[in-house]
Amino acid sequence: MPAQFESINIHSDESFFIGIFQDNLEKSIWHYHNNFEISFITEGSGKRIVADSIEEFQPGDLVFIGRNLPHVWIADKVQGVFSNRTLEMVFLQFTTAVLSPQLLRLPEFKNVNNALSLSERGIHIVGQTLNEVSELMLQMPYLKSFERVLHFLRIMDTIGKSDSFIPLASKDYLKARFSNGNKRIATIHDYLMNNYREEINLGKLAEITNMAEGSLCRFFKQNMGTTIFEYLNKIKVELACNLLKNPDLSIMDVCYDSGFNNLSHFNKQFRKAAGMPPSEYRKQFNA
Repeated sequence: MPAQFESINIHSDESFFIGIFQDNLEKSIWHYHNNFEISFITEGSGKRIVADSIEEFQPGDLVFIGRNLPHVWIADKVQGVFSNRTLEMVFLQFTTAVLSPQLLRLPEFKNVNNALSLSERGIHIVGQTLNEVSELMLQMPYLKSFERVLHFLRIMDTIGKSDSFIPLASKDYLKARFSNGNKRIATIHDYLMNNYREEINLGKLAEITNMAEGSLCRFFKQNMGTTIFEYLNKIKVELACNLLKNPDLSIMDVCYDSGFNNLSHFNKQFRKAAGMPPSEYRKQFNA
C-alpha cells in the first residue's frame, strides 16, 4: 500500500511489526499479504472492504484480518481539503513464526489459537473487547522488546476469549477464494493483486517468475484458462463490485478506485465480467 509509515522502535531482533499508518488514500490499493494484521483506526472515516464485506469505518474501528484476505480502506472525501482522503491507524502485523505450533498446543494458548482461527474470515471487534484491545494497541508502538511481546499476547488472548466480534468475509467467499498449488501462478496472482493500479509490465512478471515473456503468457493461459490481462481485469472488477455497494461513490470514483484508467474501458470490462453495466449492478444490489 503506497503510504507514509511512521515506525516506532522497530528493531531487527523483534518478531513482528507495529507502526502508525498516516496518509491520504487516493492511491490505496486492494491488496493482501501473508501476515496477520490488527488495525485500529484513530482518524478518518469511509468504507472498509475485507474480502466480500463492505462496512463503514470511523475512529475507533478495530479489525483483525487473517492471512491472504484482500482488504482496503476507502476514506471519505472531505470537501475543501486538498489531501482529501485522510486516514490514520495503528497497526500490528505478524506471521506464524511468532507463534509456533508447539506453543499453540499449550493449554495456556487456547485463546490465542482461537483468535488465529477467527481471523481466517476477518473480524470486526466491538464492545468491551474493543475497549481492552484498543488500549493495548495504542501503547504498543512505544514499547520495547519483552514488554511489547507481553502486550501482543494479551491482545491475542483477549480477542480469542471474546464473543464481541462480527465476522467479515462470508463462508462462501472462503470456499471460492484463490487457491492454486503452482508457485509460479501464485507469484503472478500476488503481483497482479498488489500492482493492479499500475501498468502491468510483462517483462517484470517474466523476471520474477524466471520465464521468457512468451512462455509466461502460454503457461498462464494453459493453467488458468485465461490470459494474464483478462485475469487482471477480473481482479479489478471484483473490487469494483464491492465499491458499487457504496452509494456515496460515483461510477467514475469506482472506475478509478478499482484501477481502470477511463470510464468507457471500465464499462466494457465490467459488462464483460459481470454480464451487465456497473449502473445496473448497483441498481440490482440496492434492490
